Amino acid sequence: MAIETNEPAAKEKSLNFLEEIVKEAADRGVAIQTRFPPEPNGYLHIGHAKSICINFGLAQKYGGKCNLRFDDTNPAKEDTEFVEAIKNDIHWLGFDWTGGLYYASDYYDKCYEIAEDWIRRGLAYVDELNKEQMREYRGTLTKPGKNSPWRDRPAEESLDLFRRMRAGEFAEGQYTLRAKIDMASPNIVMRDPTMYRILYKEHWRTGKKWCIYPMYDFAHPIGDALEGISHSLCSLEYEIHRPLYDWVVEHSQSMLPARPRQIEFARLNMTRTVMSKRKLRALVMGGYVKGWDDPRMPTLSGLRRRGCTAAAIRDFVSRIGLSKADSTVDTALLDACIRDDLGEKAARVMAVLHPLKVVLTNWDADKTLTLTVENHPKHPEMGSHTVTFGRELYIEQEDFMEVPAKKFQRMYPGFEVRLNGAYIVKCEGCKKDENGNVTEVYCTVDMDSLSGSEGADRKIKGKTLHWVSAADAVPFEARLYDPLLADDSALEDETEPIAEDAVDAEETEEAEEADANLSRADYDFLKKLNQHSLTVVRGVIEPYAKECAPGTALQFLRTGYFCKDPDSTAELPVFNRTVGLRDAFAKAAK
Repeated sequence: MAIETNEPAAKEKSLNFLEEIVKEAADRGVAIQTRFPPEPNGYLHIGHAKSICINFGLAQKYGGKCNLRFDDTNPAKEDTEFVEAIKNDIHWLGFDWTGGLYYASDYYDKCYEIAEDWIRRGLAYVDELNKEQMREYRGTLTKPGKNSPWRDRPAEESLDLFRRMRAGEFAEGQYTLRAKIDMASPNIVMRDPTMYRILYKEHWRTGKKWCIYPMYDFAHPIGDALEGISHSLCSLEYEIHRPLYDWVVEHSQSMLPARPRQIEFARLNMTRTVMSKRKLRALVMGGYVKGWDDPRMPTLSGLRRRGCTAAAIRDFVSRIGLSKADSTVDTALLDACIRDDLGEKAARVMAVLHPLKVVLTNWDADKTLTLTVENHPKHPEMGSHTVTFGRELYIEQEDFMEVPAKKFQRMYPGFEVRLNGAYIVKCEGCKKDENGNVTEVYCTVDMDSLSGSEGADRKIKGKTLHWVSAADAVPFEARLYDPLLADDSALEDETEPIAEDAVDAEETEEAEEADANLSRADYDFLKKLNQHSLTVVRGVIEPYAKECAPGTALQFLRTGYFCKDPDSTAELPVFNRTVGLRDAFAKAAK
């Protein structure tokens, strides 16, 4: 995927390192075949969007195909709900699996066949070490491991035990199948990694056919080779696993039709954002958010519900580019991409989040005026709609001060402002309750200042304010979302297979326990949650917004971009704030 810029087309754009590799292969006549291999144990997040754009985008650009292959090697946490959600997200982003739809479970028979072949050839053995012993024998990053007592078990015995493992004769954890590589390897992943474990979980596709399941490091390269993948593109934490990937393919080559190449790129980290499926699951299961599609979540379904567009995400991925070095992207960049996209698409409406009543004292109580306002100032083809203007209306509370602060140019006694699309009004005073709170503001209208009429261009110092007529104001709920984390830190995905924490056969079991009983790291993560990530306010909005369908994006004048939520009812529309109008990223860059 090339980096898109606004530079003139005549200037040739440079290619990122991945595209250079793929282009060189395509130029040599290699049939480009990539794949996107998600595990169906949760919803996709924006980090996955980067991988989707890379894998599908490169294949598309260079005349190749991209497969969607579900890594369903862990039936303990996988579900068809996640499968369908992942498919939906990929299509929403604008891609399709032109190479076909596959599952790791499609290759269970072939994986088992290869495992038996390895045992016969002395490349694998059945081990009896439990998880504590396996960790002890494995060594550390600075200390070599030592051989298991069962490493030299005769091939015939290992083959018999492996077949009995498949037959269900042993308890979970009693035996594992390990590749025989090198316990003294400086790469800890290569120290006789587990290839199969016993797991009595019914698989959502294969049912009770299997009670042993291959590990990802074993099943993934086999799946790539069987599908003829030319470039296995993955994030940087898999770099340490590449020697094992190549080892599996090399030692199974007589049983596989292709030899794919694994290439790594930097994963996506973002400020004030959680990028771990395990942590996201903890948020959902613990009730800290309202499901996987909560607009505070970085999941694609959550971003979509918040009002983020697929085009904005693709633009975001293009802007951050590709590299081999991990870095953290400011969340404000995504907001800027959303703002750029919605700025051209969203109709403009007036909504008041914190209403303050204004009474126009020189306007007849029974007089109303129907005003026509354009839906978009730059796109007349988007049409227009009408609003009602009358004696009483609402403005934002923050747009009035009885005693103005320095440089305050909104409404205060003796000062003029313009009401958007309507008249210039002059504030004459206000009414307060017994606690000193302002409850009403009184203004007079300059009857010759109606927007668009002759003589309406009188210059004033005051700003133009948005408003909603009290006569037909629609009550609505605004959900104001802020980042999940309270500070600018980024939480990396600790469930990815890095260093020594992901080479145990018991990895799956520990992950399941973590879902039910949070670890200390998870506890620390929860302490970083932003307690004000959601604020709910009740305001008023013009009737046009009430008729919009759920998912419609609107710009609330002077406030921000909002998206109508599926929770909306005929009595109470609900709108989620997508982004504010202020471009914090552009300001910081400047």
